[in-house]
Amino acid sequence: MHTLLALRHVAFEDLDGFAPLLAAHGYTIRYVEAGYDDFAALDPLADDLWIVLGGPIGVYEQDAYPFLADELRLLRTRLNADRPTLGICLGCQLIAQALGGRVYPGHGKEIGWKPLTLTAAGLNSPLAALADETPVLHWHGDTFDLPDGTTLLASSDLYPHQAFSWGTQVLALQFHLETTARGLERWMIGHAGEIAATSGLDVPVLRAATALHAATAETKGQQCLADWLGRLGG
Repeated sequence: MHTLLALRHVAFEDLDGFAPLLAAHGYTIRYVEAGYDDFAALDPLADDLWIVLGGPIGVYEQDAYPFLADELRLLRTRLNADRPTLGICLGCQLIAQALGGRVYPGHGKEIGWKPLTLTAAGLNSPLAALADETPVLHWHGDTFDLPDGTTLLASSDLYPHQAFSWGTQVLALQFHLETTARGLERWMIGHAGEIAATSGLDVPVLRAATALHAATAETKGQQCLADWLGRLGG
């Protein structure tokens, strides 16, 4: 069995559709809750895999959320040791900053189902299953500068930096491949305020698009994850 530590920033943004596949690959999952559990007590090298999940806060809000400083410290240690790490949305942004990139508010919200454009490197990466421009879920307002030494894998029409790798052990995704249609019902409750404040977006619109795209994206997301785990030997 392999150990997996999932750093979770809000309860409903969990591993969702990734969890069964991870269990099938022999991973036992343990969640650590940001702002509640003691990040300073964690050993960043103790687990076989870390997955850093999403959340509605900014990496640059360390004065409001002091645990972010501990989280970045842990990530720097883990990344420098070349330990397997996957970042999703906020997790992607945390990895970017831990590697020396800058994270900052973007020019607008990107929420909803949209395709990606893969780079040449992306076509040969674990994201290759998305080369057919399958719409995936985007839910962010922040963006980041690509850290030195990383490889850009994907872009969208609004934000050029959507996915990158660092070596062979680190994958960072600005978008969400872990979600399911059922799981997203929790997001529509938990992010009700953000949905209401975003022009052109409401729950019926989001739910209708989810009904169209979530099942295919879930299948593709699991293909991407399985490919990445296979490259890790997991």
